[in-house]
Amino acid sequence: MKRVAVIGLGEIAKVHVPILSKLETVELCAVCDLREERRNLAPNVPFYTDYKEMLEKEKPDCVHLCLPHWLHYPVAKDVAEAGVNIFCEKPLALNAEQARQFEQLEQQHPEIKIGLCLQNRYNETTEALMRIIESGLEGAVTSVKANVVWARSKEYYDAEPWRGKMNTAGGGAMINQSIHTLDLMSQFGGEIDTIRGNICQLLEYGIEVEDTAVAHILYKNGAVGTFFATVSHAVNTSVEIAVEMEKGSYRIQDNKLWKLEGSEMTLLAEDARLPGAKFYYGASHAKLIRMFYEDLESGECRYPRAADGVMSMRMIDAVRASSQSGKPETV
Repeated sequence: MKRVAVIGLGEIAKVHVPILSKLETVELCAVCDLREERRNLAPNVPFYTDYKEMLEKEKPDCVHLCLPHWLHYPVAKDVAEAGVNIFCEKPLALNAEQARQFEQLEQQHPEIKIGLCLQNRYNETTEALMRIIESGLEGAVTSVKANVVWARSKEYYDAEPWRGKMNTAGGGAMINQSIHTLDLMSQFGGEIDTIRGNICQLLEYGIEVEDTAVAHILYKNGAVGTFFATVSHAVNTSVEIAVEMEKGSYRIQDNKLWKLEGSEMTLLAEDARLPGAKFYYGASHAKLIRMFYEDLESGECRYPRAADGVMSMRMIDAVRASSQSGKPETV
């Protein structure tokens, strides 16, 4: 039985805490947040406002970091130095430089395990498409296209002002809403050579971060990628990803994987879905968290590590740099 604590009780903790409460091999031993009113998320669990005090008194085996982006690396550093395993929500860090520091932290502490919550890698559609790509039966990937079209109101940023600031969020639509999609684009297409992109604000919210981003991606194998993300839409829609291969065309749309042959579409896989309004988040958190704790017991390492989160951060930095320079940027 692993003793597990959660630091940060905001929106994403509402996904983690119920999952941990149901895992047979886990005891939720403590939660921590600066806001006293959030203790109701886990009312029967010891509550702390100081995570260092929590680490000292509760001595958890693992801590889930469900914090604002700017706190991921510094808190992870303290937790790692305390000898405690870490499961960190996305993004890994504020930018690629800090992400590399997180990767080095993992290397400096081989005695602990650091898992990164890139749960969309474990969607049924993702896993099925990766099997097709890796089989080589359809030839090489020639292009990857991805669209993330969501809605975020001004109230969303007003409720948590850190979301709209570069020094606390690290960005907007790319790092907060579409980092999973960028991660999948790197998984499907392979190593990336250069990115040319643009970011902007279509909404008049008075925030620092981008609400819209577009990018043209050149992969080292010759494939081409097109990426579009915005939170300026009126509603949240499901992420769409299209992968063209030498011998086949595939689409992930409405949480289903389709093979396209002329005008015919064949359903190959379908994701499990979250109930309610946030269906577009994906439902693989539980799958990945369970895997992480199974691997803690067995010594395996099937889960994404800190190193796996660096590429998407490099992609985001490249889009931002390209938007400023007007030129392609090496990733």
